[in-house]
Amino acid sequence: MNAAVWVVQPPRAEADALAGALDIPPAIARVLVNRKITTEEAAREFLFGDLTKLHDPYLMKDMDKAVARIGLAVDRRERILIFGDYDVDGVLSTVMLKKALTTLGADVEYFIPERLTDGYGIKVEHVRIPLERGAALVISVDCGIKSVEFTARARERGIDVIITDHHRPGDALPEAVAVLDPVLPGSGYPDAGLAGVGVTFKLIQALLAKAGKDTGLAHYMKLVAIGTVADVAELKGENRLFVKQGLKGLRDVANPGLRSLIEACGLGRRKISEGDLGFRIGPRINAAGRMGMTDLAVRLFFSEDPAETLALVQKLDDLNAQRQRTEEKIFDEARGRIEERGLDRRYKCLVLGSPDWHRGVIGIVASKLKDRFNRPVVLFHYENGKAHGSGRSISEVPLIDLLEDCKAHFLSYGGHRLAVGCTLPTEGLAAFKAALNASAERRIAEDSLRKKIKIDGPLDFSAVDGRFMAAFGLLVPFGVGNPKPLFMADDVEVVTEPQVLQGKHLKFLARQDGRVLEALCWDKADWRHVVRRGSRVSLAFSLMTSEYLGEQRTNLSVEDLKA
Repeated sequence: MNAAVWVVQPPRAEADALAGALDIPPAIARVLVNRKITTEEAAREFLFGDLTKLHDPYLMKDMDKAVARIGLAVDRRERILIFGDYDVDGVLSTVMLKKALTTLGADVEYFIPERLTDGYGIKVEHVRIPLERGAALVISVDCGIKSVEFTARARERGIDVIITDHHRPGDALPEAVAVLDPVLPGSGYPDAGLAGVGVTFKLIQALLAKAGKDTGLAHYMKLVAIGTVADVAELKGENRLFVKQGLKGLRDVANPGLRSLIEACGLGRRKISEGDLGFRIGPRINAAGRMGMTDLAVRLFFSEDPAETLALVQKLDDLNAQRQRTEEKIFDEARGRIEERGLDRRYKCLVLGSPDWHRGVIGIVASKLKDRFNRPVVLFHYENGKAHGSGRSISEVPLIDLLEDCKAHFLSYGGHRLAVGCTLPTEGLAAFKAALNASAERRIAEDSLRKKIKIDGPLDFSAVDGRFMAAFGLLVPFGVGNPKPLFMADDVEVVTEPQVLQGKHLKFLARQDGRVLEALCWDKADWRHVVRRGSRVSLAFSLMTSEYLGEQRTNLSVEDLKA
């Protein structure tokens, strides 16, 4: 339990200056500085920024061309086809853009490929979809940046294409009417970290502003927030504003489908957090795509019938439960293979596969294995001579760079720094595995694979008062790029015998200098063998609040413990 290395951030002079300028506790100012927020202006924007701080959408290259072509389609009554992706980001991007275009009077339809039969992205054979539906304009959302052949073939058939995406391009860009992607060199956009919903929102922002209907812009924030968190985008810059404002909007939801979904998650009577978006709402939307029924999720957001929304939510709930069972089975099998063969001691990247592993959930399992073994993991499903892979990585290792080194092995690949997908011939898997691990040996330092717990600084229990928690609340939402602060406290006494909760968690009361707080240790039931009443320990912890009999309480969420 003590294998992790505690890395305590050193104190910085800027923190003292921020604490004074903003009248916030020094420990909170130290967290800001650790997030590279070192000036008063930057700190005020981080803590108090609102939608007035959004960037001009026209800073993104080709935005003017996209808006002009969509305006022309609306004026001519041309049919527009939105081509989306099957994950939360793609589904909600599709929903948002369809709603916005409908508001503008457009004739609009959508198409989302099925994960299990079509695979990811827009392929050349998909040209038949706009042809069959009589569309003159295709707009991609959360995909399309590598769809060079599709775009060329569509143009030959008289169909214009607008690409909106946030993934890295291939060797060439599609020759589309407009390509909106903030990660492109020369995109001109100051925030390259947008999720697909973020890029879609910028297009909607430009379209509604031109039509004089931008007063309704805030309504889209709810879906942007869900998609941004579900896609594990960095919660910095505009993403932070999107999620912060979206969480406020989720307190009052008019859309019947979204309202039913929130209630089904048990969130109808309490304040919704970013954790709820990532672990309750997002997975239910995602379950439809993962289990091959994406259209259920899209239909939910357009239904006005209470009976239908209830039935759709129940189906999503059932699919999510099925996904969880499938995921647990694959995780147990993969973990067993890794541990039995000592793969984590032999390889810096773990690569495993099976024809029996469900293609729709291997990405989630890869993420859990990545956390357990603290190294990149790529899992494969084998089918019809092809290996379909999904990979996840630790923060120190950009997995997409490793895949770039191996691109000669793939039929297709893509993704982000920490999450990737790829397809290759099953017979080529051994060669890919060798190439990937050769690249990992070159690129990954051994120290990167040691689990590190980054601690923002010391915090005595006595400092955790009402003023401190009010300032702590300004730091939310937490996520990638703005992790929940971790503090440390020494010479902490365990004053009650630890209790095991639900067979996997541990709870005890902890005292330091006379102040007693409840400590919750998630998935740490095995600590009961080393932690006893009367023990003196050091804790690495974050803070959480709970409500008991109408009273707000502050508790410790213990990340690690040194006896």
